[in-house]
Amino acid sequence: MIPLRDKLSSRNIPVITLVLVSLNILIFFWDHQWRLNSANIVFADLTMRPNRVIESLSGAPDKFALVTVFTSMFMHGNAVHLLGNLIFLLVFGPGIEETIGAWRFSLYYFGWGIVATAVQIFVNPISNTPTLGASGAIGGVLGTYFLLFPTSVIELLIFPFVFRPIPVVAWKLLGFWFLFQVFVPQEGVANWAHVGGFLAGMLTVLAMGGRDKIIKTPDAIHE
Repeated sequence: MIPLRDKLSSRNIPVITLVLVSLNILIFFWDHQWRLNSANIVFADLTMRPNRVIESLSGAPDKFALVTVFTSMFMHGNAVHLLGNLIFLLVFGPGIEETIGAWRFSLYYFGWGIVATAVQIFVNPISNTPTLGASGAIGGVLGTYFLLFPTSVIELLIFPFVFRPIPVVAWKLLGFWFLFQVFVPQEGVANWAHVGGFLAGMLTVLAMGGRDKIIKTPDAIHE
C-alpha cells in the first residue's frame, strides 16, 4: 500500500516535515557513502541496540547507548526502508504539523520516537540486533492523524494489484496498518516500535484535550 495524498486543505508550507524528510535523506546518503545499495558504513555505531540501552540505564559507565535512541531515528537500512517511511511522513505529517503547530510537532515527533523505542526495548530487552529507522516516530504521526482526521480521504495505490489511486477513509487505512503491526510480525521489522509510536500519537491527542478542542483552535485545518 502506497498512500499518495490526503484531502486536507493545508494553507502553509510544512517546514518541519520537509526538514525531517531532508535530514533523513541527507543522513541516509552520508551513512551509505552516497550510494543506494551499500550497507550502513559511516554511522553504524549510532544504531540502537536494546541490550546496550538497558546496560546504560542499569549503571554501566558508558552512557553512549542512550544517545542512539535519538540518532537511530534518522538512520535507515536501505533505500526501500527510507522511501517507505518518507512517503508516510509526507502524506500524514503536514496536516498534523499545521493543526498542532510546528514547534509542538517537532517536539512530539521526537517524543513519539522515544516512546516507540522504549516499547521495542521493553518487548525484547536482551536483543543485540541494531534497530534503526524513523518509523516509530512516524507511527506517532499516524496515531495522531487517526484520532484527529478519521474521515479524511486518502488516495492510495495498492501496487502491484491496482495501478490507479483509490480513495480510502483514513481510519480504515490507519486502523488496518496498526492491526497489521500487532498481528503480523515481520522478520527484521520493529513492529512493536510502530505500535508504541502509534499509541503515543493517540495519547498525545487525548493529552491535548481531545479532537474537538484541537480542531477548534484558530490555526487548525479541517477535513
